[in-house]
Amino acid sequence: MYKTDGRPPLHHPRMSEHSVELSHGMHVVHDGPRQAPPLLLIHGSGASGGFWNPVVPALARHHHVIRVDLPGCGQSPPAASYDVPAQAGQVAALLDGLGLRSVTVAGHSSGGYVATALAEHRPDLVRSIALISSGPRLDALLPQPLLFRVLLAPPLGPLLWPRRSDATIRGGISATCARPVEVPDDVVADIRRITYPTLRTVLRRNSAYIAERSLPERLAALDVPVLVVFGAADPRWDPSSAHQYDAVPNARIELLPGVGHVPMYEEPEATGTLLLGFAATGVDTPPVTP
Repeated sequence: MYKTDGRPPLHHPRMSEHSVELSHGMHVVHDGPRQAPPLLLIHGSGASGGFWNPVVPALARHHHVIRVDLPGCGQSPPAASYDVPAQAGQVAALLDGLGLRSVTVAGHSSGGYVATALAEHRPDLVRSIALISSGPRLDALLPQPLLFRVLLAPPLGPLLWPRRSDATIRGGISATCARPVEVPDDVVADIRRITYPTLRTVLRRNSAYIAERSLPERLAALDVPVLVVFGAADPRWDPSSAHQYDAVPNARIELLPGVGHVPMYEEPEATGTLLLGFAATGVDTPPVTP
């Protein structure tokens, strides 16, 4: 089922630049020419595809950019399971429905877990993986801000979560950043839609995925080029943990100086440049000049 915002039907060539659909239980946004190389963007826990907004214009000049709201997040309906492989399965069904193969997949934070699980279970779909601020293992998680601890844990969490103001939501995002960021209203609205039980479940399932086997271990078993981008001032995951990905063959690691957990908002130009270079070559990414 497609929403065209007054534009021609999806099959019309003019729709190649921007379209929105609900497919395989997920809200999906397409940008860029449909005939261009595909680039799939997956957001992190409690976020939405809108977190990629600042880098999409540059990416869409060269790629068919596909953004998903994972189940229960943003504008996507709830799902029966929030296990990481189950979420990857829904993404795989979407790509199958689009007739796509050999896709470059970028995941932000825990979106990198879904990207990795997709490559584990459907290697035919994944050409290369870019991980942005994706914690490699649980012991790399830093002590979280007080706001997060209050909102995400009982007894206050279930009571306060539905009463969050827009300012509180923006404050939560800013707490993960090392630079001031402007969060647009539509992204705030997306975050407001996720329920407390859903987010708690998603967080537990994500933790279980990397507790069972770390992300570097999983990626080392795959024959796929990997780009790892970390903010050197990430307050959620120890930035030095990015070097745990050194164990992954064909992996390149980039640390962005003075950047926190959300490089797409804090340093969109550098983040977009890294993704474009990686998507073009699969591994030979141009270095970022500080």
